[in-house]
Amino acid sequence: MSTISSGIPFDANTFNLKPMEPSDIRPEVSELLVSGEQISQCFRTIRDQVVFTSKRVLVVNVQGVTGKKVSYYSYPYSRVQYFGIETAGFLDIDSELVLAFNDGNRLQFDFRAQVDIKRICADISGYLL
Repeated sequence: MSTISSGIPFDANTFNLKPMEPSDIRPEVSELLVSGEQISQCFRTIRDQVVFTSKRVLVVNVQGVTGKKVSYYSYPYSRVQYFGIETAGFLDIDSELVLAFNDGNRLQFDFRAQVDIKRICADISGYLL
């Protein structure tokens, strides 16, 4: 099974996601939402953002030194075949979310230990099941 990039360089190793306030989401993200789509949780690295909505996961990847170039990736829940989480442990202090898609691709996000990964799991379950 191949792995697709979250759009965040080195996401799986270096820049674990931490919670952020919805009011801190880049303003243009609201322009990408469809009618009835609600933001449920949002996270960030230094400059990048991951937004979980009621319909998809949006990844905002700020690129370059100036940060003027921005990529937006949309991963709809309707294409998710299955997903899984790994909680933080004693020595492994980050938690992980893996989304597997119908086309055989896989997407992985790594979160800091204080993130409630089980809540993310419950939200996604509510949208998929």
